[in-house]
Amino acid sequence: MAAKAEGRVVVVSGASAGVGRATAREFAHRGYAVALLSRGQAGLDAAVEEARAEGVPAMSVAVDVSDADAVRGALARVESELGPVDVWVNCAFATVIAPFMEVEPEEYRRVTDVTYHGYVHGTRAALERMLPRDRGVIVQVGSALGYRGIPLQAAYCGAKHAIRGFTDSVRAELLHRGSRIRFTEVHLPAVNTPQFTWARSRLNGHRPRPVAPVYQPEVAARAIVWAAEHPRRRRYWVGISTVGTVLGQRFAPRLVDWQQGRSGPESQMRDAHPITRDNLFHPLDDVRDFGAHGEFDDESRESSLLQEMSQRRRTVAALGAAGFVAGAAGVAVLRRARRGL
Repeated sequence: MAAKAEGRVVVVSGASAGVGRATAREFAHRGYAVALLSRGQAGLDAAVEEARAEGVPAMSVAVDVSDADAVRGALARVESELGPVDVWVNCAFATVIAPFMEVEPEEYRRVTDVTYHGYVHGTRAALERMLPRDRGVIVQVGSALGYRGIPLQAAYCGAKHAIRGFTDSVRAELLHRGSRIRFTEVHLPAVNTPQFTWARSRLNGHRPRPVAPVYQPEVAARAIVWAAEHPRRRRYWVGISTVGTVLGQRFAPRLVDWQQGRSGPESQMRDAHPITRDNLFHPLDDVRDFGAHGEFDDESRESSLLQEMSQRRRTVAALGAAGFVAGAAGVAVLRRARRGL
């Protein structure tokens, strides 16, 4: 068990629900003072209470991350109340689940402003505070869809791809100036969050669903906190499906094109009443708390073997080496026995 992180301060954007909510709770459990940024006041209030129940200082700021000045002002409030920020987690996003030609320009712009520019604004605000101190960690919460675009999610996939390129550029600039600030990325699989309850969608009488396999948000949260505390790795992949997506795109993109063209849309639909209210331009958790989980608890996985192995790389390597030695010894014994026959 790692030591508690008393005295450290973390900011999590998109913290009123879903992965951001679970991540804020996990940081609080680890002893961090937590600051939560999001639009929905009811969700933020509930998230703050969860954090305080862990015995740590917690606060929230209702802010739209697409507004750079508002993000900068939110961070000023956080540091005035909780102290210097040690970790900044970019997690907020918005999406439209629909064929590209059915997404209006203002909708596409909004997804990009929140999901991509929100990360840019958060990163800049954090660096303005961290650079003079020459310390801090920034965690970019990404997605398997930042490596491979899928049908019905052009705006979201485009934004997640952009985050990777942006992060590489800023990371290189920090290395050039000899900064001790660390950047790391955590790329997630499908997660059971309220996203599929409140995302704007146009699916011809269907309701959106995550592409199986689906993981609980706590799996993502544990990976994000681990990455924040072990930021020397450039990126983490959570879930075997994320690895499969990345490797499939790298080595067999035409095959993935064919597979997504054949069954990609249907894998994101379910038979249920379509969504009639969404949170694209206005929050839905301003008066009602939606929590961290979505509607897919029955099929969602509580752990990721890949992540567990990633967090125990030395143990896995030692076991692998021991297994290799034992296997080699066994082969040698077998050969001697055969020579004696």
